[in-house]
Amino acid sequence: MTQEKNITAANGYIILAALLFLIIGAFVLLSNDMVLYGLPLALIIIISLLGFVLVNPNGSRVLLLFGKYMGTIKTNGLFWVNPLYTKKKISLRASNFDSERLKVNDKLGNPIMISTILVWRVTNTYKAAFDVDDYTNFVRVQTDAAVRKLASMYPYDNFADEGVDEDITLRSSVNEVSEALEKEVQERLPMAGIEVLEARIGYLAYAQEIANAMLKRQQATAIVAARHKIVEGAVSMVEMALDHLSKKNIVELDDERRAAMVSNLMVVLCSDKDVTPVVNTGTLNH
Repeated sequence: MTQEKNITAANGYIILAALLFLIIGAFVLLSNDMVLYGLPLALIIIISLLGFVLVNPNGSRVLLLFGKYMGTIKTNGLFWVNPLYTKKKISLRASNFDSERLKVNDKLGNPIMISTILVWRVTNTYKAAFDVDDYTNFVRVQTDAAVRKLASMYPYDNFADEGVDEDITLRSSVNEVSEALEKEVQERLPMAGIEVLEARIGYLAYAQEIANAMLKRQQATAIVAARHKIVEGAVSMVEMALDHLSKKNIVELDDERRAAMVSNLMVVLCSDKDVTPVVNTGTLNH
């Protein structure tokens, strides 16, 4: 037997009712000093009580007879089986696993801290019970291995100065990364009879030794991007100002005065502080 086998056990309520009659009979026999008949009957009753199995909703019991797999009870209720059976309880409920924060390297070699949240459940009790040593520990170890592999496949973030232009990053592509993680974990767990319901990144950050440096780097990148937009807008505004002055013949500017005006306008538009104007009451050359 290498596959799960669902079995239907005897109704426990019927057996319980029968045992109640036997208990009454044993009590009557012992009360009438018929020990020769009463003691064996009492022994049978005690042994029979060991055969009762209670299966809760979304639970199961794997049955073994001297090491041989006999089947699995998945129907909830009270049942009675051979008292010699060994009964192993395996839950079929969805389980939530929050992994520890692992220190791994991303695609660029940067150390990061990452953890995952995994929702899983047992679908094949035979594989969970016999194909792996401890299926709950198997889930933990394989999830950690999948997270390490996933982190090495993608960069934490895009950085223009390193020529990194990835479509998928760990920080910004949450849905894509979660799908890749779920697929990676699912490929590792079928041998234990386990189905992955959901997998997603629970924690993600740079490792402590480079966190401050990367924060400054992100801030610098943001500042450069903002300055780029400011300069681009300032050039357009200066160009528009010069065109309007020229079209309306408000003032005629030679190359030197045009360069001076462009310089002053760029300083005013691109400065990160308020500009203090200087009023020239003389000629344009002073």
